[in-house]
Amino acid sequence: MTVLGQRALNRALLHRQWLAPRASAGVSAVDVAEHVAGLQAQAGDPPYYQLFTRIPGFRPADLSGLLTERTVVRVVLMRGTIHLVSARDALRLRAVMQPYLDKTLFHSQYGRKLPGIDPAEVAAAARKALVDGPLHNDDLGARLTESFPGRDGNSLAYLARSLLPLVQVPPRGLWGESGGLVYAHADQWLGAESATDPAPDDVILRYLAAYGPATVQDFQKWSCLTGTKAAFTRLRPRLVTYRNEHGKELYDLPDAPLPDPDAPVEPMLLAPFDNALLSHGDRTRIIDKPAEKRVFTHNGMVLGTILLDGFVAGQWRVTRAKGRAEAELTPFAPLGKRDRAVLEQRAEELLDFAADEGAAREVRWA
Repeated sequence: MTVLGQRALNRALLHRQWLAPRASAGVSAVDVAEHVAGLQAQAGDPPYYQLFTRIPGFRPADLSGLLTERTVVRVVLMRGTIHLVSARDALRLRAVMQPYLDKTLFHSQYGRKLPGIDPAEVAAAARKALVDGPLHNDDLGARLTESFPGRDGNSLAYLARSLLPLVQVPPRGLWGESGGLVYAHADQWLGAESATDPAPDDVILRYLAAYGPATVQDFQKWSCLTGTKAAFTRLRPRLVTYRNEHGKELYDLPDAPLPDPDAPVEPMLLAPFDNALLSHGDRTRIIDKPAEKRVFTHNGMVLGTILLDGFVAGQWRVTRAKGRAEAELTPFAPLGKRDRAVLEQRAEELLDFAADEGAAREVRWA
């Protein structure tokens, strides 16, 4: 069985994530969101940076418009976190991820405040509360306490978003705007019925197209679904297999590209919460353990990163204030003159994208 080394897996990941090279002309934000099966969106800005790094000429309005038009939505999906996905994907991906959300209902700080409560009754009450339209999180919680007196309203609202496909309504998630946490039932917001098939087979194939070659454990890390070995076994006749340097079996699509491991990759800036960092049990195809400890913070943030030769070698932050924007680059080791020049150019492009028109801009090395 062919063995794929770390560099082979790195080049495959960058290629399939449309990072090296970037997407071809005509690819839209919806195309990217569907190809990677959702953009991590715990914070408002990261999806915009994730799209900027993949789509030449992408501008913030390109995504904000899709949110207001309901072409894309923000909803709880993989790993129990908010993802930005297309309207076409929202309900079918949610059906596949629902078993994990059901299993972990009472493991969160909110769920632990609701011992003995019947999830089916909470779901029914939330569905009824939202029948007349979107509600702010606080209002949804207040309505739910009418059905469950003495229970914590915020915890009930949190439970509802895990039980039902509740989307976050704009202006939440719009570039440069702030908005409260307002929920709508996806069925009503999108004008479509919820999917019910929890079988992961199609999602596994899509995962491999965007993140493969990968192990069963890699898929489980990305999705938080367990017991998926049987699905991989069903799909095996449609797949090819390799091994990594540790002897673990890697699954892949037979026609998926495997670029030259020695192909050069220009220095680049990877977005905060980028899927390329979050979607494998073994992340060494793009980031080593020392770098991971610096990029994955204690408060659950995933910083923007510097890639050199395709691997994480530093971090970056952009801060925006009225009339000013600054990009701060922090390499983890000394840089060569050429790498430094290329990264400075990338940072200037990032500020051209992120800064308000007329704002003063500065690239700073930490």
